[in-house]
Amino acid sequence: MMDPTMRRRAVFLVVSAALFVSVVITAREVMLPFILAIVIAYVLTPLVAAVERRNVSGGLAVVVVYATVLGALGGFGAVVAPRIAHEFRTLRGELPELAEEARDRWVPAVTTQMRAIGIAPDTVPAADAPQPAPTAAFVARPQADGSIAIDVGQGMNVVTTKGGWRVEPLHEKKDTPFDADRLLSDAVGRTFAYAEANSLELALAVRDFVGMVSRGVFVFFITLMLAAYLILTRDKIWGFFRSLVEPGGGPAFDALLERTDRGLAGVVRGQLLICGINGLLSAIGFAIVGLKYWPVMALVSAVFSLVPIFGSIASAVPAIAVALTQGVGTALFVLLWILGIHQLEANVLNPKIMGDAAKIHPVLVIFSLLVGEHFFHVPGALLAVPCMSIAQSVFLHVEASLRAAAALSSDS
Repeated sequence: MMDPTMRRRAVFLVVSAALFVSVVITAREVMLPFILAIVIAYVLTPLVAAVERRNVSGGLAVVVVYATVLGALGGFGAVVAPRIAHEFRTLRGELPELAEEARDRWVPAVTTQMRAIGIAPDTVPAADAPQPAPTAAFVARPQADGSIAIDVGQGMNVVTTKGGWRVEPLHEKKDTPFDADRLLSDAVGRTFAYAEANSLELALAVRDFVGMVSRGVFVFFITLMLAAYLILTRDKIWGFFRSLVEPGGGPAFDALLERTDRGLAGVVRGQLLICGINGLLSAIGFAIVGLKYWPVMALVSAVFSLVPIFGSIASAVPAIAVALTQGVGTALFVLLWILGIHQLEANVLNPKIMGDAAKIHPVLVIFSLLVGEHFFHVPGALLAVPCMSIAQSVFLHVEASLRAAAALSSDS
């Protein structure tokens, strides 16, 4: 029978843990800096520990690691960012052309194939068929759901206003000689008229932009500060949690921490390393085949790889879609290259980098991703697998402890 003092202590710890979880869930809107700080501290702690082993104080070691990592990221960004920005601008300018090509070339081809194998109907329903352009000013067309659609005929123009829409005759543009002074005057006049009519909206937009930038800078620095505190006080933090276990349970708690660390090291640090390798290999293959916007596509592949399974699938879609605009052969090469990268990741990188301790069944991975995204959206999807890794480590540790205790009792 449990000692009354131990029972009260157990109840106190359970209630405290429940209250802590409740506070975290209630305050989840402001938990982002703390979550990011925990991830950064966990990723950078081995580097700080390596610097400390060279007889460098903890605070200076954190400064050295921060300067090295941020400097490397800043240098990489300074070299790559202009090219990425140029590719993004080019891609944004060609998006209408790509969409038109997909609509006029690929969608009809896919529809024809679907009709050939009997998936799509041979005729378009009358309700979905294109309607002839109206010749009158307004044409009312009854819809299948009982509503009425109003078509504006030729020669009329719909102008959006603050109170709704205004329909007015469409005036044909007359050929007039180019007058730079009049053009500049009209532009300045329209600018001041818009500013006068929408001064409140402009002020609110500027305020929101300044607030967003200020909050981003604040979150960035507060996150780095929190991560530094976690790194410097990591021994005290582990000592506090170790003090919560009952006397004699220290070795078991240390074993649990070691198992959890092995799993998280693969899921967090290993996944970050695999993302970098995935992005590098994608960039090499995309550049070899001459894929348009290959730096952007490689960056998308690296970032999306942070989310297991779904991220890998989602990252392949834009690359293959862009490759299709360059030909079926290019698209086939990109598809095979991506499949080769994922085979390398699954059969070589994951076992070598993550190790057996980080292995989580794919069903559990998908379940954790769906649950995390449902309740906490993108942050939940990113943190779902690490949380599942912790839960799996705790389960395996408890199961092994109970099995060992059962074996001892049977022997006695």
